[in-house]
Amino acid sequence: MQTASISIRERLCDKSIHEIPLLLNITQSTVSGIITKWKQLGITATQPRTGRPRKMTEQGQRILKRTLRRSHQLSADSIAKHLQTSCGLQISKTIVCRELHGMSLHGQQAASKPYITKCNSKFRMQGFKARTGL
Repeated sequence: MQTASISIRERLCDKSIHEIPLLLNITQSTVSGIITKWKQLGITATQPRTGRPRKMTEQGQRILKRTLRRSHQLSADSIAKHLQTSCGLQISKTIVCRELHGMSLHGQQAASKPYITKCNSKFRMQGFKARTGL
């Protein structure tokens, strides 16, 4: 049986708020909170949280992961457009980025590397040998 319902049952059996925590091995503040909630609302179940619902559904998250597995070099904008056409989700690229960060996927830009031709390679090697004394 749940702790909350046991606490209420014990309270209805004329047990004190000091005795119930000792019987159930929980803190007195927990018992007090449960009893207060029961007196105010008549229930001990957890109420749904307030706030705006998430825009991305679980199905959308699965499609997002599948899309990234197939092609991991897509931009957030193109992924958002793909999700709009495939699932009908009206989401922005900001939401896509937020979901990707939540999945521990962070976009990174490739390192900028100089274009090295054969001629340029020879000059770079000469400079390296001059600096190191080889």
